[in-house]
Amino acid sequence: MKRGLFLTGLLVFSGLVEAQQVQLVKWEKVEKLLQQNSDTTYIINFWATWCKPCVAELPTFKQLNEHYSGQKVSVLLISMDFAKDLTARVQPFVERWQINNPVWLLNEPDYDNWINKVSRNWSGAIPATLILNNQKRKRIFFEQSLEYDRLVKELNEFL
Repeated sequence: MKRGLFLTGLLVFSGLVEAQQVQLVKWEKVEKLLQQNSDTTYIINFWATWCKPCVAELPTFKQLNEHYSGQKVSVLLISMDFAKDLTARVQPFVERWQINNPVWLLNEPDYDNWINKVSRNWSGAIPATLILNNQKRKRIFFEQSLEYDRLVKELNEFL
């Protein structure tokens, strides 16, 4: 009985360990990423735990992260949840979904100061995804949900 409880606890704990710790970040960290001269292609998804279309497409980004592992592709999820919800809502959500992608929670409530720096075409609606490779001077933005095949097609244009 004790062994069974130990193994159950170990399995639950190991599932939590695999999930990323959510980092609370300011705009400057995102801006630095957007401006760095790198040959890595970044897929940056803006989402929130309360956004049903965002949550529905999360498996797509997990799958993309796994498929392109070992390549110069980085998938980053930037949560638009409130900073006050980091511990009570966002981190438990990431653990429950076992999200292995890096996850940042953007602590910048004044959207007007930074949205146009992501894309001049962004109204602020989520989900939204930016794909960029600064060395290749390529950048594409989507203000919509994306399915896996579409993301792969778009990403392959960068590789």
